[in-house]
Amino acid sequence: MPNYRDERLGKLIQEKIGSLIVEGKIKDYRVDSFLTVTHVDVSKDLSYADILVSSYKPESGLERGVEGLQSAAGFIQAKLSGFLRMRQTPRLRFHVDTGPREAFALNRKIDGLVLPPDNG
Repeated sequence: MPNYRDERLGKLIQEKIGSLIVEGKIKDYRVDSFLTVTHVDVSKDLSYADILVSSYKPESGLERGVEGLQSAAGFIQAKLSGFLRMRQTPRLRFHVDTGPREAFALNRKIDGLVLPPDNG
C-alpha cells in the first residue's frame, strides 16, 4: 500500500530543490541551471531523502553537479526545514540519474531502425 505522505513530501522536496537550482541560490560553482531533480524517494521513517538528478550535459558535468549538490546539502536542508516545518528534516543524499539520457538514446536507436515494408 503506497504511503501518500511520503510521496507528497517527495514532490515538495523536488519542487523546492528545483527552484533553488533554477533561481541560482546554490552558490557552488558545480551546480548550474541545467540540473534537474527527476525523483525524490523519502524513507519510511522520514530520516533520509534520496534525490535523483539528471542533466543534458555530458556525464562528467552531471557527476560534478551532483557532487556540488551533495556539498551544499546542509544549506539545502536548512532551506527545506524552513519551508516544510517538520520536526526533523530528512537528510539529503543526491544520486546521478541516467534514466532520461538512456531513454533518449533508446528513442534515437528506435528512430534509426529501418522497418521492412508491409507486403500483406
